[in-house]
Amino acid sequence: MALRLASWVLFLLPTLMHVEGDGAIGANVIRLNTMDDDGPNVHHHDHMHQDHVHGHHPSSSSTNLKDPRLMVFYMLQDLKVGQTMPIHFPNRHLSPSQLLPKHEADNIPFSLVELPNLLHLFSVSHGSPQAEAMESTLKECEVKPIKGETKLCATSLESVHEFTRDIFGSDSRVETLTTTHLKIPPSGLLQNYKVIAISQNIPSPKLVACHTMPYPYVVFYCHSQESENKVLMVSLEGEDGDLVEALSVCHMDTSQWSRSHVSFSVLGVEPGTTSVCHFFPSDNFVFIPSSATM
Repeated sequence: MALRLASWVLFLLPTLMHVEGDGAIGANVIRLNTMDDDGPNVHHHDHMHQDHVHGHHPSSSSTNLKDPRLMVFYMLQDLKVGQTMPIHFPNRHLSPSQLLPKHEADNIPFSLVELPNLLHLFSVSHGSPQAEAMESTLKECEVKPIKGETKLCATSLESVHEFTRDIFGSDSRVETLTTTHLKIPPSGLLQNYKVIAISQNIPSPKLVACHTMPYPYVVFYCHSQESENKVLMVSLEGEDGDLVEALSVCHMDTSQWSRSHVSFSVLGVEPGTTSVCHFFPSDNFVFIPSSATM
């Protein structure tokens, strides 16, 4: 049973979405990680949890433990109602014009060897921060997956649908989870958040995580690897009054992660000794089987 997109309309709704056999991925989860927000390396924060998958070494700016953008990691045993913890949620925006339908996206080369032509196409100057961001995205998208991992840089929502269908099966019911700021937009600054409630704690060995990448139009880095995971929805209240239903994923087995993964430095732990959890920004999302939430 084919999955299809029902609409390109962007709904900013604080709700969870469903992807079913004849349903659609709602675009309300999507905000572009634009190339102009914080410079070419900003995406390393939001994809830091990918580094354990690929064995990458994060950029020097990202490995600076004073960088507030690294404040997304924690250990499951440390997450308790009433606890206060510093968290960084970036503030980004998406223009509907940056979300391309598949037939348009497929006609644009998406390859590192085409970078000079792409810079010309999008009127991006060589050597500019925007050019460096495009190059970084293309390089990361072309890294081969590790054993057991499936990945795709999807240049349209239809491609996200196709990837999700391939992972879960075309007849599967899939729940889509994301972080939602209920009261005010995120400030983009590091601040303390109080844990109000843990509304969901879902074991999910199979999931698909999608992250926006800095690029002239929306690109989603989607990947899946079966392992011991827990998906949490955590209610948070920020110092500035921000109320958040925050998506978080806990990786329970980190024994195969690279020792250089930045989370170990942030948390002061070694691979395989504890879980590593991380919060997702509001322009990232996770797909899990609907049966996991029942």
